Amino acid sequence: MRWSTSPALRWTALLLLCAAYLQGGLQKAFDFPSAIAEMNHFGLSPAAPVAIAVIVLELGAAALILSGRLRWLGALALALFTLMATFVALRFWEMPAGQGRFMAANAFFEHLGLVGGFMLVAWQDLRERAHV
Repeated sequence: MRWSTSPALRWTALLLLCAAYLQGGLQKAFDFPSAIAEMNHFGLSPAAPVAIAVIVLELGAAALILSGRLRWLGALALALFTLMATFVALRFWEMPAGQGRFMAANAFFEHLGLVGGFMLVAWQDLRERAHV
């Protein structure tokens, strides 16, 4: 087996793609008051139930992706979540010109790249299932 088709390499790539969601979900779970504060900061209410839903989504979808069980569903869930969160948190077009707007615009488009990555994971998983 070549290194480029190694299951370990594929799983590592999926882990790296999910890393921010694993970290974010665990951080929110272990510091729930900060998770509630984050939801309040972005105007999401009721904050506690939304924070719980975000934790479950981030950790649950990442677990689906990494386990291979319903990988396509986990990937589409994180793609949709990331897209929605990007439009909530990184509204660079509403910011005054300057460093903050520049950084928010960069982060906005980086998050769109994550959405594309998750869409590719879902597409590949569904394609593999169709050929089994």
